[in-house]
Formats: sequence, structure tokens, C-alpha cells
Amino acid sequence: MPSSKLDPIDRKILCELQHDGRMTNVELARRVGISAPPCLRRVRTLEENGLIKGYHANVNARELGFEVQVFAMVGLHSQAEADLSAFEESCRNWPLVRECHMLNGEIDFILKCVAPDLSTFQTFLTEGLTSADNVASVKTSLVIRGAKDAPGVPFDVLEERAAAED
Repeated sequence: MPSSKLDPIDRKILCELQHDGRMTNVELARRVGISAPPCLRRVRTLEENGLIKGYHANVNARELGFEVQVFAMVGLHSQAEADLSAFEESCRNWPLVRECHMLNGEIDFILKCVAPDLSTFQTFLTEGLTSADNVASVKTSLVIRGAKDAPGVPFDVLEERAAAED
């Protein structure tokens, strides 16, 4: 179900749930201007079609003791599909790696890593990441502070595009 096939109510449902995934269906229905039963059907359809991938708590990493956040830029020896898939699988198995994105250009992957301290990250870096099969180079950047951390997508941009198409 591409975004172009979503009607304004579906887009509003997604926007509201992105801001507060814990609201009740009754509250969601009120906010989007429909009754509760069709609202629940729409949410279930959005889930089944993969537009809603899950519901998560946005936890405060620093308050939980994860003081270190690092971006690691990884270059691989080989970009053959089997080697790319193997590296992605390794990333899924490393708990400190929270995001893994394949890029085009000089860097093959960028990883977002969190750790309780620099020592823990250094151990992962030297014993896990840099020693992994097919890893040619790793450059890291320690996050000093974050200025923005907005999950999801900017629904106002979707609404502007939908309005322009009408």
C-alpha cells in the first residue's frame, strides 16, 4: 500500500500513532474524526500492510546508563551480495549496533552504536567490528550531543504532496 493510496484519514491515523502509540483506539478515532470500529479496522489494515511495523517505548539511553553513542563508518573488502548480507547479519547480532544502513559512495555502511562507556565500545570495536570478516576499514565519530532525534516521517510533507496532487 504505497503512500499515494492512503487517504487523508489513514495518513492522520499514522501521524497520530507516530506521536503517541499508546493512545486508545477510542481516542485515536476521536482525533481522526471517525468512530472506533472503522478506526480499529484501518489500524489493523495498516499493520497488515506493513505501514505500522511495531510499537515501541522511546527510552532515555543516557538515563539508563548508555553514556556513549558512536557512528561507525565501515568499508568492506567485497561488496558482493553474499558478503553484504553476511555483514548485515553480523550487525543484527551485535547488541551495541542499534542501526545499520548501507550507503553508496566511499563508505559501505554506517552504524549507530550505543554503549555504557568507552571501554565497552572499544572492546566491541577491536574484538567485534574491526575483526569481522570482510571489514576493510572503520572510522568512528563519537557523538558529543544530539540536536534532534525525530523518529518516523514528516507527515506534513506527505500532506503537502497529497494536496498538490489533488
